[in-house]
Amino acid sequence: MRPILLQGHERSITQIKYNREGDLLFSVAKDTVTNVWYSVNGERLGTYNGHTGAVWCVDCDWDTKNVLTGSADNSCRLWDCQTGKQLALLETNSAVRTCGFDFSGNIIMFSTDKQMGYQCFLNFFDLRDPQQIEDNQPYLSIPCSDHKITSAVWGPLGEYVIAGHENGEFNQFSAKSGEIVKKAKEHTKQINDIQSSVDLTMIISASKDNTAKLFDSASLEHIKTFRTERPVNSAAISPDMDHVVMGGGQEAMEVTTTSTRIGKFEARFFHAAYEEEFGRVKGHFGPINCVAFHPDGKSYSSGGEDGYTRIHYFDPQYFDFELEA
Repeated sequence: MRPILLQGHERSITQIKYNREGDLLFSVAKDTVTNVWYSVNGERLGTYNGHTGAVWCVDCDWDTKNVLTGSADNSCRLWDCQTGKQLALLETNSAVRTCGFDFSGNIIMFSTDKQMGYQCFLNFFDLRDPQQIEDNQPYLSIPCSDHKITSAVWGPLGEYVIAGHENGEFNQFSAKSGEIVKKAKEHTKQINDIQSSVDLTMIISASKDNTAKLFDSASLEHIKTFRTERPVNSAAISPDMDHVVMGGGQEAMEVTTTSTRIGKFEARFFHAAYEEEFGRVKGHFGPINCVAFHPDGKSYSSGGEDGYTRIHYFDPQYFDFELEA
């Protein structure tokens, strides 16, 4: 399994995201640039230039028309995917940590950090109303005074947003009323990443408490736990196999104090039903910050602290593999 190495960032990758068809891969990093690549051969299609701080999050709507990015320059920006033109600039009081389109592509949500005396907000904008964008007035803004949101995804049908907080709890926020519909707390430490399954019925969370957990996205019922011995930065659910991939490693600060052998910078594959690890993929020279499966399940990508994104196409024997229970 030879990876395709994407060299388009000077600093560590913060998030990577495929579009719905999987022909494009978006990557953002701490170096202000948003890159878009052809996932089939790793050719760079272009960049979205405009941010002046680290870009924390990226999302693409279902028909790959618009791209949304959130950055530490206190702004969330909407781009035309094809031309790279900036369509909207939404300014905030603090860094934008997570962002996302709902399934229709009409409503966006993003959360801001709790910093510099401002508290964490979850904001909702309707892109069909140009007045909201012009006045920078969200139709719904939910304050989260206790624990800031570290990761968030839209639930099915765009009815609510599932947010993970720095104390390890989940909240389901209604996109209509803004109230908390459901709560769950299974993790003991910060949730680093939440990703949905392809049909949006399940979510997988990656946490600093060395585990990734699978939940039902509607009821927030805890289904499975995948344990490792290092903090998990990101986890993704395979669209057509019962597999989960996880990426992590120790904190970036501690990397220099240990030898490369014990860094545990592999991507790890677990069976979703049996919770057992069945494979590892080496490659990154630092912790893996983000992993994502291609929507057809034939490849996956990982973005690391080393600033590289690697696209891995699975060998044929991966598809024939069955775990002996």
